[in-house]
Amino acid sequence: VQLQASGGGMVQSGGSLRLSCAASGRTFSTYVMGWFRQAPGKEREFVAGISGGGGTTSYADSVTGRFTISRDNAKATVYLQMNSLKPEDTAVYYCAAAATSWVLDLRERQYYNYWGQGTLVTVSS
Repeated sequence: VQLQASGGGMVQSGGSLRLSCAASGRTFSTYVMGWFRQAPGKEREFVAGISGGGGTTSYADSVTGRFTISRDNAKATVYLQMNSLKPEDTAVYYCAAAATSWVLDLRERQYYNYWGQGTLVTVSS
């Protein structure tokens, strides 16, 4: 599968952005999808994940209540709605896919086989 992320940009603290990740390849609903991020000088970290059917989601503690992951299997696209953005959310955001419709723990990076190119989100204070 090939992943193309978009929607990054610069926003002020408290603002919102919506990231999109379009997938091509086999049936999109057979993939678990996730968003990860990497800030300068830091490790890549899990942000949010969603099962193939969309019925199960998981979030990092730092974004719970502010970010929402969703997917449209007909459009082969996963979204990350980011509200109440903070400067510490500044990072390159990557979408990722796992070649299965369900995993034991959506937060585990080991399950994700495919990665998009990343989109930069900058939040100014």
